[in-house]
Amino acid sequence: MNFPDDLRYSPDHLWVRVEGNLAIVGITDFAQDQLGRVVYVDLPSLGQAVAAGQEMGAVESAKSVSDLIAPVTGTVAEINEALADSPTPLNDDPYATGWLARIELSGALPGDLLDAAAYRKLVGQ
Repeated sequence: MNFPDDLRYSPDHLWVRVEGNLAIVGITDFAQDQLGRVVYVDLPSLGQAVAAGQEMGAVESAKSVSDLIAPVTGTVAEINEALADSPTPLNDDPYATGWLARIELSGALPGDLLDAAAYRKLVGQ
């Protein structure tokens, strides 16, 4: 499994890449592997306020439906609209074309975000 070292990871299996005051968010390789083939994604709305630890959407696979728990606090600045037509990138390329949302941060990153080594340990890799 792939866990890029330049990302931070939430215990809820989302990754975060910070670019200036934006946090790009997506599901981890571990999460997509556990879910199986993703068939639908319910993304947050543009302009929606999200709070770390709170639900911001959901991902549905043939196996289950999983809530997307916001890893950061802020306002949704952009969503990956291409996923509405085809959520395939969530499985095929979760760290690039499979991103979910860009969130304008309204404060510091939460302290529970993990580096790649700690996330690997969390998921037993």
